[in-house]
Amino acid sequence: MSAGEVMKELLQPIIHTYPLCKTTDMPEEMKQEALELCTTAAEKYADNYEHAAKMIKESLDKKFSPPFQVVVGEAYGFSVTHQEKTLLYMYTGGNLAALIWRTVTGFS
Repeated sequence: MSAGEVMKELLQPIIHTYPLCKTTDMPEEMKQEALELCTTAAEKYADNYEHAAKMIKESLDKKFSPPFQVVVGEAYGFSVTHQEKTLLYMYTGGNLAALIWRTVTGFS
């Protein structure tokens, strides 16, 4: 190393091995169910995000009534209109994100 050289510090990415909930307004029971479903789907369908999203959606529709929407993937942003108390945005298995929300079925 020469006299004027500065060593660069390499930043190591943070990889979470547990489900990390970034934002939610879901009731606790629904939130825990969604977190467990997302973790299971991410492990089961590690190579196919479409199948993971489908598994999550179908399970939530069956347990909490439709219509839920699910996006599973990496490196995306979002802005959605959703029914109150049905939004969840989380990370699982490192940098895999899952976004869940229920759309409004009708207007009064």
